[in-house]
Amino acid sequence: MVIRSKYLCRRVLENQHKLCQFLQQQLRLCSSNAARPAAALANQDEDTASIKITEQFKSTATSLLEPVEHAPNVGQQFSYSDLGVRLAAPHELQPKPEVDEMGFGKFFTDHMLKVFYHNSLGGWQKPEITPLENLVMHPAAKVFHYAVELFEGMKAYRGVDGKIRLFRPDMNMKRMNLTAQRCGLPSFEGLELVKCLARLVSIDQEWVPHAECASLYIRPTLIGIEPTLGVASSDSALLYTILSPVGAYFGPKSTGGVSLFADPQYVRAWPGGAGDRKLGSNYAPTIYVQQAAAKKGLQQVLWLYGEDHQLTEVGVMNIFMLYINDNGEKELITPPLNGLILPGVTRDSILALSRSWGQYKVREDKITMSMVTKLVKEERLLEMFGAGTACVVCPVQSISYMGEVFHIPTMEQEKPVFEQLKTTMTDIQYGKIDHPWALVID
Repeated sequence: MVIRSKYLCRRVLENQHKLCQFLQQQLRLCSSNAARPAAALANQDEDTASIKITEQFKSTATSLLEPVEHAPNVGQQFSYSDLGVRLAAPHELQPKPEVDEMGFGKFFTDHMLKVFYHNSLGGWQKPEITPLENLVMHPAAKVFHYAVELFEGMKAYRGVDGKIRLFRPDMNMKRMNLTAQRCGLPSFEGLELVKCLARLVSIDQEWVPHAECASLYIRPTLIGIEPTLGVASSDSALLYTILSPVGAYFGPKSTGGVSLFADPQYVRAWPGGAGDRKLGSNYAPTIYVQQAAAKKGLQQVLWLYGEDHQLTEVGVMNIFMLYINDNGEKELITPPLNGLILPGVTRDSILALSRSWGQYKVREDKITMSMVTKLVKEERLLEMFGAGTACVVCPVQSISYMGEVFHIPTMEQEKPVFEQLKTTMTDIQYGKIDHPWALVID
């Protein structure tokens, strides 16, 4: 009896983390269920008992999302009303990292969303939320051979009021469908996916950080999985979404602006290409150039194009420049959507906010390196910054170009515009400012 007791104690101590996870899961379910009428619970599946999407979210999302024009052969669409949920077992739940340990994209939540598409079965199949698991595919799947894939990047934020918000998901859905059409993958109804994503975030809501310096990154991905060789559209596809709690993109110790490597021999996009679509094939070729920048002690790549060395993007961000124009006025300029740059959600938001403030002129136009160097020498260039979902706004402090280093005084302004923009954006995202761009999901 003593031996058995020792063995039992040892087993309990070895597996106490699993016991804690199990108890937390039961408390979560019990507390959610206790807040609902017994009659309502009696009519719900166990898997869906603790999830809801507010009516405010549904109505706001419906008003924001435009109808999608599908190709005739796409077939049936998936619907949120058909969503199935299979919750992770207690032993499958993962420990949650501390905010200062998160980094970017290193940890993943307990669940994922999957929706299969098979043309032979009539189109999109029923969506399902499952425990996070590995994908099993045939080695001839088109995604492996011809990069038939795309992705999106968006975030969920826990507001100061405890509510969870998405930021302008309609723009992500529109861009994702345009990218799908560009690479021969099936389109879908954006509103239905947004509602599925909201359900997924609700299930894993404990993973949404309780900190304004962190958020829950949402990565919808669409890949071609038809197991045939040959460059052609894929008759089978998988749309899946994983979630990752993230901290600061450049790390918690990053305080100043970034240094840029600008070399015209490297080109990210060109007219008639797909540089304005969020394809994985746009990103892999940039890794080599990023490594070249790092070898020179520089942090990001400033992508140039053409004989006049036009600025297109910085790293994986859109680029903005604030300067004094020829009329002595402050002006914010960013490259136009001419097919060379990604139509960023943050980019669009910055333009909209800036135009509504009326504090400076706003223009979408070509920026060249000759313009930048001239403004620097004349001390008329005030700020330069990148903008994107991952970092929101990232100031630039220098550009290494054609053997010279040009200092950008972004961080030296008394009341920098980039900080004003970043503060306003994050105030909307974290619920300090009530705004239609932020959709409450729980």
